[in-house]
Parts: sequence; structure tokens; C-alpha cells
Amino acid sequence: MTQTLVESKTKTAIIGFDQPFCVIGERINPTGRKKLAAELEAGDFSTVEKDALAQVAAGATVLDINAGVVYNSNPNPNETEPPLMRKIIELVQGLVDVPLCIDSSVPGALEAGLEVCEGRPLLNSVTGEEERLEQILPLVKKYNVPVVAISNDDTGISEDPDVRFAVAKKIVERAADFGIPAHDIVVDPLVMPVGAMGTAGLQVFALVRRLREELGVNTTCGASNISFGLPNRHGINNAFLPMAMGAGMTSAIMNPVALPIGPKKIAEKRAEIEAAGIILPEGMDDEAFVQIFGMGSTLPRAGKEMEAIRAANFLTNNDPHGGEWIKANKAPPKAGEESRGRGGRAGGRRRRA
Repeated sequence: MTQTLVESKTKTAIIGFDQPFCVIGERINPTGRKKLAAELEAGDFSTVEKDALAQVAAGATVLDINAGVVYNSNPNPNETEPPLMRKIIELVQGLVDVPLCIDSSVPGALEAGLEVCEGRPLLNSVTGEEERLEQILPLVKKYNVPVVAISNDDTGISEDPDVRFAVAKKIVERAADFGIPAHDIVVDPLVMPVGAMGTAGLQVFALVRRLREELGVNTTCGASNISFGLPNRHGINNAFLPMAMGAGMTSAIMNPVALPIGPKKIAEKRAEIEAAGIILPEGMDDEAFVQIFGMGSTLPRAGKEMEAIRAANFLTNNDPHGGEWIKANKAPPKAGEESRGRGGRAGGRRRRA
């Protein structure tokens, strides 16, 4: 069975047909995040630190690192992105011990990341564009790392799934010319928004099956693309991920964290409750309040997408005996009960004399 090994200094994540689904945390990426972009330009890495810790706690097995900030002081990413990529990778490696995915459209930033990354990172990404193939595949070979292969080429992104398959096949064949094996290619077949193309889900499921059966490669995707522009995106994502897994998809670049409920929403809900004449207990803290009224949590926690993935792992026997499912859903012990054994007695059941 095809297995792609992604490694940190001491840990290995296996992307494979007979392995638990690999969750690649996407949060360390300034694209569309103005606050994070401004922090990074100012040399503030506090959000990066929080995102790294929260994603691993939520269940990410690999972290994607993207340093694509367009500096106001210098708009040239070829100059600014390589040193920033180095800094972020060194910082994240000092916080968490999970494999990394180095994500950039700037070849210099990819190589800068490869130079400082411990273990065997996943490189994100190569496309079927001729210039990109000539720039990235030598890096993949030089550093002996796996790579994400995105199914678009010099003609752009095709809506025809047969064309996207042909691009993936071309990348796999060109990689072989460099001595890069198919098991080190993780194909992104490109998920289209279902709101714009009603067959988008069916297309990607069929593509994933072909990529697995005909090319023998692992697959990934930007999972949230499927729900772009639609209401209740989590509901669509929660259905999409297990269906993609059932079709043979082996990883996804996604957000594993349910973002915490902020004070503004809490205040609005409290006002709504008070207006309805509901009297709350004195001294109820915000966390108890949001839990009681089903709002979520004031703390980062695993999102519903992670729940769907863990359930699918269990149902496909990639979570033997449901160990991870039970662990994730086991209530934490109450204060003072941590050392109590079975039957509620401290130290467990006594033996008979």
C-alpha cells in the first residue's frame, strides 16, 4: 500500500491508504488574515505560537507553514519571504514536535524552509506548469522530501476532471524522470466550490478513486473550498470529509480548531437571555454560559470537522478498537477524582484478603 512519510525530528506522520486520515493544519497562513499579516511584518509571532499549539491540541498531525506576507515596506516576496519562512519554522519547531508542510509559491522561500526544517517535511507545492516543474522537482530530489502536486498547468484550472487527472499523471511522470517515486507525490485534484458547480463533490470523489487506482498516489485538498460562499460551511465540510475519505482521499489541508466564542457574541446572547426574562445564576462565568446555551466554548478546541474525521477513521478500521474516538470523547476527570480507580475508590478495587 502506498505510504508517504512526513517526519519531524522525532515523529513520523504516515499518509496512506490504510492509515488514519492525515490532518494538515492550515492556520499558520497570513492569506486573508490582515491581523496576522500585520503582526508578522512587525515581528510579532504571538498568533503563530497560539495557532501552532491549538492545532496540535485539536488533532493536527502535520502543520502547514505559509509566510506569504506582502510587506507594506517591501512588496517583493522574493526578498521578504525566505527569511520569514526560516523564522516561523524555527519558532514552530521549538514549540511542537509534529512534521511540517512548507507552503509557498516562492522557490527561494521553499528552499529556505528546507534548509532549517528538521526531519522530512512535505513541500507545498508543484504544479503542471513547465516553469514550476523545472524549479521545484530538483528541490524535491535534492532534499529527498515528498511534495504536493496541484492539478493545474499552464492553461490554468480546468473544470474537466479528465484534464485534471491528466495533469496529475504528467507531474507523476515528470517526477519519475528526476528519480522521485510516486509514493512521494501527494496529489491535490483541486476541489471546486459546490455552490458554483453542483457536480464538484462527485467530480473530486471520482478523481480521487482514479488517482488511487491508476496512479497509486496519495491525495490531499483544501477541504474548505467545497463550501466556499455558502451558509453553514461546517455542515457541508462535515459531510464532505468522510465522503472524500470513503473515496480514498488520505489527507486534507484544513482548520482542525473550532475558534473560540468572543466577548461580543457572549454579550449579545446574555442580553437576549435577559430580554426573555430568564434569570441566570449569580457569578456564572462565560465558559459555563456558552456551554449551557450551546454556543461552543471560550477556548480553542477541536472542531466538528475533526469529530467527523475521527468517526470516519473508526468506521474504516483505521482507528483499531476505537481507541482514538474514545479518547477524544472521554470526559475529563473532575477535580479531586484524577487518582480514583474503578468503582470510585481511590486506588481502585481492593483485593480480598
